Amino acid sequence: MTNHFPGRPLAGKIALVAGATRGAGRAIAIELARQGAFTYATGRSSRVFGASDMDRPETIEETGDLMHAAGGEGTAIRVDHLDRTQVADLVSSIEKQQGRLDILVNDIFGGDRYAQWDKKLWEHDLDAGLRMLRMGIETHLITCALALPLMLRNDGGLVVEMTDGTSDYNKAFRQNVGFYYDLVKAAVERITIGLVAELEDARCTALAVTPGWLRSERMLANFGVSEENWRDALQEEPHFCISESPTFVARGVAALAADPGVDRYAGRVLSSAELARTYGLTDTDGTLPDCWRYVVEVQNAGRPATEFGYRFTSS
Repeated sequence: MTNHFPGRPLAGKIALVAGATRGAGRAIAIELARQGAFTYATGRSSRVFGASDMDRPETIEETGDLMHAAGGEGTAIRVDHLDRTQVADLVSSIEKQQGRLDILVNDIFGGDRYAQWDKKLWEHDLDAGLRMLRMGIETHLITCALALPLMLRNDGGLVVEMTDGTSDYNKAFRQNVGFYYDLVKAAVERITIGLVAELEDARCTALAVTPGWLRSERMLANFGVSEENWRDALQEEPHFCISESPTFVARGVAALAADPGVDRYAGRVLSSAELARTYGLTDTDGTLPDCWRYVVEVQNAGRPATEFGYRFTSS
């Protein structure tokens, strides 16, 4: 298996990763830049303007530094994607500087802090729930509405809507994540389906991608571990054995962006594991974790945690 394509397959492409301060968004911005795309990375947390309501130490400028450290080109900009004026100014800047936009990745959310996992709809804090909907749905709609005209000017490109959960997994209501979180993630797939219908006559592909159990900065902090010693968390949560680094899904998104036949995936929700199998990719440790199959067959089935048959090693 290989995790890098010959040369820089995205050279000449212009990408926007919305919601790239941390987690999957940050990793995707780094990987797109590494593969040659000039990448605009946006987020709310900033060295200059301070942290967002996520109250995390990561900043969007730090993402920019990591993109350049990976040998890529791009720029990191503080943007609140709920503010349509800020998003319009961002798109205008891309148009003036580049004249085109080829890849849009919508990874905006940050609503986890408002989730009340153990509350039913009528028990959940209403303002917090509605804030989650705005952060996870409205931001995506604003960004697509304002960015797509620039994309379509040059025969379109690729729109990747980042979500949580495969299409099959999200068909049923997801217990124990809260009504609002479930609604946000289900709605992202519906956004993708709608985009496919409205882009029918354009050379622009819309699809969705889900990582598995992501070892984001916040997830690692919750377990009191780092990426280097993440397996120590298995003492507290054995099922964390199926987790994956943000780079795993980022490699898959970069492979999609470089695939001239990507339109065959229009409207699909693709998992990081499916992308890895399709494009011959692995995670940073050389393995291929199959999280969503594991969740159904092991974790939700009440079976003991095991990586056997669910985390494959490249040969």
